[in-house]
Amino acid sequence: MSELLDAREERQEILKGIIRDLHAGKDLEELKQRFARLIRNVSPGEIAAMESRLIAEGMPEEEIKRLCDVHVALFKESLAEQQVEPTPPGHPVHTFRLENEAIRGVVEALKKLLGEIKAADKEGREVFRQQKEEIKKELTRLAEIDKHYLRKEHQLFPLLERRGVYGPPKVMWQLHDDIRAMLKKVTRAVDEDDLATVINQGNELLTAIGEMINKEESILFPMALEKLTPSDWVEVRRGEEEIGYTLVTPGNVWNPQGEGEQSAGGQKRETGTEELELATGRLTPEQVNLLLTHLPVDVTFVDENDVMRYYSAGKHRIFTRSPAIIGRKVQNCHPPASVHVVEKILAEFRDGTRSEAEFWLTMNGRFIHIRYFAVRDAEGRYRGVVEVTQDVTDIRALEGEKRLLDW
Repeated sequence: MSELLDAREERQEILKGIIRDLHAGKDLEELKQRFARLIRNVSPGEIAAMESRLIAEGMPEEEIKRLCDVHVALFKESLAEQQVEPTPPGHPVHTFRLENEAIRGVVEALKKLLGEIKAADKEGREVFRQQKEEIKKELTRLAEIDKHYLRKEHQLFPLLERRGVYGPPKVMWQLHDDIRAMLKKVTRAVDEDDLATVINQGNELLTAIGEMINKEESILFPMALEKLTPSDWVEVRRGEEEIGYTLVTPGNVWNPQGEGEQSAGGQKRETGTEELELATGRLTPEQVNLLLTHLPVDVTFVDENDVMRYYSAGKHRIFTRSPAIIGRKVQNCHPPASVHVVEKILAEFRDGTRSEAEFWLTMNGRFIHIRYFAVRDAEGRYRGVVEVTQDVTDIRALEGEKRLLDW
């Protein structure tokens, strides 16, 4: 056993050395040959472990992200030799792969349209005018990719974190956000007839999506199948419906039974009818759930250790939440680009310099108000933070009066 562990450690050190040399500017082909001489059949799990260790040892996530595609190119031949583990229809990985087939179809359709415009040269603007509605239709279909990414971020990544995989999910989330930003830019450019941006940024977007699919198929999914347990996959599947799917309907062959009724994080759900003694009354757990899910706001609670403990699962949530985030560090529930703001709010709430923070934004034509409140006990000790999110579009439009008797 000790020899096996030593061999794994040696492989990890070799992998890290090769990647460090790659980031230092060494020749990719020379490093490929060195990799082939020293290691054979590297697994996706080993690549994930290597990236996680490099981040833990101080390599910035942005640096890993910058050369992520080169990492895949370096290990491409070894990864291609890996057997693709089949999954039955309905299994989360089967659904992700099914979505990727549909996404590839949209990507190829858009490549063809952009290629015809570019090939037309001086007549390109006229061809663009003729194809504009078709391009908009395909971009609308492509925008469904957000559900694919949200399920990764909120269902798959939390389970990988529980199994000790941190680096690759963080880097991949950053790449998701890059793709989202490019998609918005291209969509806006089509509306504004900005042909140069449509072609240049459009092709960059399609390349990025293709590379993301490659990362998922060659590293993420095989690694997840290697790391996660059958009960983990049940948990991933349980929360998928809340987010939705991209261009496909999942199968129903895979339908595991007997796992028990559990909440995210593997804890048994509270189904008792005993009343909870509250400061100003008594409620059953069912009544507490009904109360919180019928409020005209979304409520999320994070404890004093920055762990996600609760979110209200109302019918019309504003921001995506799913059961797998329960028990997850709140820092891992936010896009990497905004984590520093989250950290600042938590630090100031914890040290008592502030007790509230608020933000507002326009999303899909609606005005969204977001507030954070520090939660303190009777002795003034910090016990966490509650987030309250509300669509206040209609409230902002109110004028005059409407009294109770007018109802």
